[in-house]
Amino acid sequence: MSYLLSIFYFFYFSIIGVYVIFLPKVLSMLGYGASDIGVIFAAGPMVRFLLPFSFTKFFKLNRTTFNVALVLMIVGTIAFYLGKGYFYILLVSNIILSVGLSLVLPYIEVVALEHIGKEKYGKVRLFGSVGFVLVALVLVKFLNSADTAFLFLTTLTFLTTTFAYIIIRSEQEILQTKDENLSHTNGDIAILKDIKLWIGLTLMQVSFGSFYNFFTIYETDHGVSIDMTIYLWSFGVFMEILMLYFQGKLLKLNLLFLLQIAAFATAIRWFLVFLYPQEIEVLFFTQSIHALSFALFHSAAISYLFHLYKDKKLAQQFFSGISYGLGGFLGALSAGYIYEYFASYLFLSSSILAFLSFVYLYLWDKEINNQRLGLH
Repeated sequence: MSYLLSIFYFFYFSIIGVYVIFLPKVLSMLGYGASDIGVIFAAGPMVRFLLPFSFTKFFKLNRTTFNVALVLMIVGTIAFYLGKGYFYILLVSNIILSVGLSLVLPYIEVVALEHIGKEKYGKVRLFGSVGFVLVALVLVKFLNSADTAFLFLTTLTFLTTTFAYIIIRSEQEILQTKDENLSHTNGDIAILKDIKLWIGLTLMQVSFGSFYNFFTIYETDHGVSIDMTIYLWSFGVFMEILMLYFQGKLLKLNLLFLLQIAAFATAIRWFLVFLYPQEIEVLFFTQSIHALSFALFHSAAISYLFHLYKDKKLAQQFFSGISYGLGGFLGALSAGYIYEYFASYLFLSSSILAFLSFVYLYLWDKEINNQRLGLH
């Protein structure tokens, strides 16, 4: 089963690689403006934000839902290809694809955690990062037209859904485990009460809107070749892989302090991209910070929420929905408009957002320290 899961993660995050690195550039090549691209790619995070709320009351993530999600992935990808010349078809296609992607991953992760355990999970999940890097390095050599990118996306989607279906077929008993789905009440999670924490976590992801949706366009517009831009992407993911593999000892430290360090480092990272968009050495240095910005921040965040709340599964679902979902939506949407009207300030805005994330996490730290001391 570990091999099947590794293959699934490899192909699933290869899709994400095509989606994040190449499709914004492809849509730009097809004549879409920055604000159009921002709207299209903001739809995915918004779906991710809304889905957990729907599963708290109305739906269950069961076998039928999973099969529907696999079909939606295929339909969304094909529609993306066929409707590439029409904005609204692309928008709807992206929503359909995003629904499928958002449902399939947590379902498979239930199997992964049940079958291989959290101790081995990280080393299996690393194959996703490997897939992300390899598809970037391969596709950049063949990206001579929009059709090539869509062909890669469609092929990888079929492979991902195939292995996902094989995994599910062999693990039916796990998939019927009660209460492992997205059907919970709000438990002890008081988002408004802990608003400083949740704003801090969300602002961090808003700051990534410029990077995930416009980094390739931004760098190539500043004269950096597409090949070098892909090498920058790949180097960042390589640093992410190293951090994921060796971060165990760091996570034994104060998790909230690690979150603050990662947020502050990210603010510096985006500021350097703003100042030196054409300096390759500086850009490689900023990509090395991805180890802190993504890998350490993500691991510290989910570990901190696991420690903070009793309803641990729902805490992770809300982290995904609010931080990555709502944060990703606001990041993609705002980045599109900023790049269209104030292109040179794109990563300055990201730097400010990341710094505000640091500020809110610091304020949350002070708040809980005051609570421990009995100060109100």
